[in-house]
Amino acid sequence: MTYGYARCSTNEERQDIDRQKRELFSLGVSEDKYIYWEYEKGTKDDRVELQKLLDIVGEGDTIATTEVSRLTRSTKHLCEILQTVQDKKLILNIGGSFVVDCSKGELDPMTEGMIKMWGVFAEMERNIISQRVKSGMKNAAAKGKKIGREKTTAATLPLQFWKAYNMYKNKQINITEFAGMLRVSRTTVYKYIKLAE
Repeated sequence: MTYGYARCSTNEERQDIDRQKRELFSLGVSEDKYIYWEYEKGTKDDRVELQKLLDIVGEGDTIATTEVSRLTRSTKHLCEILQTVQDKKLILNIGGSFVVDCSKGELDPMTEGMIKMWGVFAEMERNIISQRVKSGMKNAAAKGKKIGREKTTAATLPLQFWKAYNMYKNKQINITEFAGMLRVSRTTVYKYIKLAE
């Protein structure tokens, strides 16, 4: 069985995760229900959907992802994921161009070195971006500009939310279907519901 993992670090209003999902189908994922996706930082190592995926996969299964940085931007966490892949005898397919086959329980040193190097570069890229953002924020603050996103309120909730909310209240859809209709995470739906109520 081939499972997919997709991740964006910023919220669903700013990044479209559908591109990754489309690519995962081309990597062998047969249905949307086999894709685990979330909006979380790549440095966070206790991501709910990633952990669900790592728990459900079994010997001989494949985890597909579009890039190493989608799995994690932490070299330490990447090493932990690689150990899980090896222990559970999985196959890790990264973008179709790099396959880590541990179905026999072994990981050859060259493959291990290559993927860890990718991990180092993913972490370094994240650190450079973070440094650049902090510098830009300091510069904007020095010029007296407002920093950060506008706070979401009941008045600024999207129109699509209210349509789906009525269906949810009438028990026509569940929370997962609600999130799917809005193309947001379940966590965001709960946040929106709290604001609405």
